[in-house]
Amino acid sequence: MSNLINASQLQDYVGKEVGLTDWIEVDQERINQFADATGDHQYIHLDAERAAQTPFGTTIAHGFLTLSLLSMLSGMGGGLKLENTVMGINYGLDKVRFLNPVKSGAKIRARFVLASAEEKKPGNYLLKHNVTVEIDGEDKPALIAEWLGMTVVG
Repeated sequence: MSNLINASQLQDYVGKEVGLTDWIEVDQERINQFADATGDHQYIHLDAERAAQTPFGTTIAHGFLTLSLLSMLSGMGGGLKLENTVMGINYGLDKVRFLNPVKSGAKIRARFVLASAEEKKPGNYLLKHNVTVEIDGEDKPALIAEWLGMTVVG
């Protein structure tokens, strides 16, 4: 299914899955770069030897790294895109839960369900997607969130 639609079609998609991305690898280099960018150098993210002694058995991605990848995953085909979009703006997140750690080298993907769509003013659409970030080979997802974005069409 193409996820590019006209704004007049939005209500037809509420409650439906509107995107499933390809798998991407969360490698140690990405984890290290995120640690440097945020100043979060906790050993469970960076020290393979010490992390091996934890219940995780290896280093894990920061929960906020996994969350931040939603922008990239969205660009890979997650969520609806409106025709004649001028810009999209992150509006916020609701009910974010980190349910399962993403181990270094694991692959993740995102599943998007359109929860609601509201035209706040002419040409400005607030879209709420229920997002699940899945881990390849795991039953329990890495995270779930309600992600709000404002799409401006012109």
